[in-house]
Amino acid sequence: MIRKINILLIALFVGFSAMADNVRFIMEGPEIVGLGDQFRLGFTLNEKGSDLQLPDLSNFDVLMGPSTSQSSSIQIINGKTTQSTSFSYIFVLRAKKEGKFTIRPASIKVDGKIYESNSLEIQVAKGQPQQSSGQQNQAAEEEATPTGNISKDNLFVKLNLDRTNVSKGEQIMATVKLYLSQNVPLSGFDEVKLPSYEGFWTKEIDVPQQVNFTREVFNGKIYQVGVLKKTILFPQQTGAIRIDPFEITCLVRQRVGQQRGFFDDFFDNYQVVKAKVVSDPITVNVKDLPNQPANFSGAVGSFSFSGELDKSNIKSNEAVTLKLTVKGSGNLTLINPPKIEFPEDFETYEPKTSNQITANDNGLSGSVTFEYLFIPRFAGNFTISPVQFIFFNPASRQFETRSTEAFKINVQKGTDDPNASVVSSYSKQDVKMIGKDIRFIKQNESKLKPKGSSFYGTFEFYAIYFLSLIAFAVVFVLNRKKIKESSNIALVRNKRANKIALKRLKEAAGFLKNNHAEKFYESVIKALWGYLSDKLSIPVAELNRERASASLLDKGIDQEVVTELMKIIDDCEFARYAPAAFSGTMNEIYDGAAKVMGIFEKQIK
Repeated sequence: MIRKINILLIALFVGFSAMADNVRFIMEGPEIVGLGDQFRLGFTLNEKGSDLQLPDLSNFDVLMGPSTSQSSSIQIINGKTTQSTSFSYIFVLRAKKEGKFTIRPASIKVDGKIYESNSLEIQVAKGQPQQSSGQQNQAAEEEATPTGNISKDNLFVKLNLDRTNVSKGEQIMATVKLYLSQNVPLSGFDEVKLPSYEGFWTKEIDVPQQVNFTREVFNGKIYQVGVLKKTILFPQQTGAIRIDPFEITCLVRQRVGQQRGFFDDFFDNYQVVKAKVVSDPITVNVKDLPNQPANFSGAVGSFSFSGELDKSNIKSNEAVTLKLTVKGSGNLTLINPPKIEFPEDFETYEPKTSNQITANDNGLSGSVTFEYLFIPRFAGNFTISPVQFIFFNPASRQFETRSTEAFKINVQKGTDDPNASVVSSYSKQDVKMIGKDIRFIKQNESKLKPKGSSFYGTFEFYAIYFLSLIAFAVVFVLNRKKIKESSNIALVRNKRANKIALKRLKEAAGFLKNNHAEKFYESVIKALWGYLSDKLSIPVAELNRERASASLLDKGIDQEVVTELMKIIDDCEFARYAPAAFSGTMNEIYDGAAKVMGIFEKQIK
């Protein structure tokens, strides 16, 4: 029994503690008010309280309050009903003087416990001057003239830069703002002349087409401020760069002149007039980057750098892709591809660049990826040296270096290499090193000839004479044979088939690198049908799948190879005309086409 009582007491204590912790007492008010303007200061409590103690309000006149109110709300979620009650205390205040004032927390008592609200900071700025009735009549008469001339203190445009002293390539945030006094009724815009930003590379930031105005204090006065344009600037030259003024024509609603009459007290006439405002020019001082490294790629910002191979164990003549990725914030779109030292035996192509970049109030950020396509032509173990990426960091004002690990590639001899039987055991690197070896010293033993001796009539003379006749006869016979073979069109086409097909495949490899799918598949199909036409001596107009298959089988080609050829042709056709039915890749198509043509070249003579 005692244990149950203890558990009940603990549960009640926890419940009261949770309820106490859920008490919320909040003070709310405007951040900016005008001198002499009235504003509301409110307190909200989610429990019933008593003995409200206000903080020091000596800088304000309390015109009214407190005005109390109570509201309740009921919510039913998944069959569970919850009820909440809110108590409000409203005061009306008026500021006595300009400045920034902090209202300390108020306090209130709930169930015998005192709770404090949050503090509140209010800035009091110069408001609209209060006018007497005589002044109001005079102002109305002046306002009745629709000249469209509005004081620059009441309507102006301003170009704000977050910095004006930068390094070349460092990003700058440029914001064009329109400032309106509270007594200027803006109706719209007519003509806008944007700054040219000459000397900068620019990137626009999306802003709402409908300008949203917020209150802001400028030079001690309250304005309605709207953002018209946001742009990220990247200086591309050094020295003092002048940004031209921004011009905009605003449409302002003004009262027109009136003939005083019986109905003048009931109706006012207005018209829309044009008011042209021009921003002040701004000069940006751009410093050059100090002591630029030799392999600097032009990157300015804060970045990370990484690299990866799509595969490291391959066969000769197989395509490989190396991806280098730069992530961070800065001039991402202006970065040049890093230089890579590939082994001599690799056939390389120009890198492909892709990016995912976002422009917002924090600047230009995201990632840019460089894809390098290369094809190893010989078997062996190769190493691509670590790739360095150097960038200038404006925060530290220093060049920083990021580097990848070395990339190791194991290349095995490919069975589909058509030149495998004639390739020597030396690679390009071996041949290059031979020229650096120490050569033997030549020891020449010159033979002296007696004076007056003649080469004519000697044994060597007659030997060279008869050898020349034999060489002439051999060249004559070979030339006649070549002329005879050239007249055989089928034989000529057979011999040139591989050369033409390889040329078309090389063209397809270029489309593969640039990701031009349509042209790639078209080039592969032309290469295959052209090769078969030349190799089988069948005109392209008369060549079809059945005849090509039958001719290949007659030449001794295995049925599996023929089936693979037809599958490659089908895949190309599907990829061109029915992409949804094709699930392969361009790399697979390219490798398969090179493989089957290599087999045909070995077996079809």
